[in-house]
Amino acid sequence: MNTPASTEIRGVLIQVAGARLLLPNATIAEVLSFAEPEPVDGAPHWLLGRIRWRGWQLPLVSFSRLSGLADEAGGLGSKVVVLKALGEDAKLPHLALLTQGFPRLVTVARDALVEDTGDGDGDQALPTAVRMRVLLNNEPALLPDVDAVERAIHGALAA
Repeated sequence: MNTPASTEIRGVLIQVAGARLLLPNATIAEVLSFAEPEPVDGAPHWLLGRIRWRGWQLPLVSFSRLSGLADEAGGLGSKVVVLKALGEDAKLPHLALLTQGFPRLVTVARDALVEDTGDGDGDQALPTAVRMRVLLNNEPALLPDVDAVERAIHGALAA
């Protein structure tokens, strides 16, 4: 027997400049108020710096800049979402994303989430670090490729 609970997951909609990101609720460790990060010498424009969190120095990423969606900088009203990293790197168990306001908790039902194929023109290129465009209850969102974000951070910090 299929219960309603088995066809739903808890998700979080995160507003960034130019888009909304949809992530599983379990990937969010904490939401913080924005504070100016410590700069990283030679970092790409999307790596805003490092922030201190629970004894860690977390890289702060502007997803909008990384993906080419918009130029986004932190300021009044900005928040920082601390994500649990998916990779195996014990040196980077978390990363931070700049957001515009608080994330919104949502229930994601299987039949309410569909791939957004755009206006039917077919192969619409995905922005960098985006796994898929989706519609959640007919509202557009992006599924970020957290692995790609982690790889970009590792590349930037190794340079």
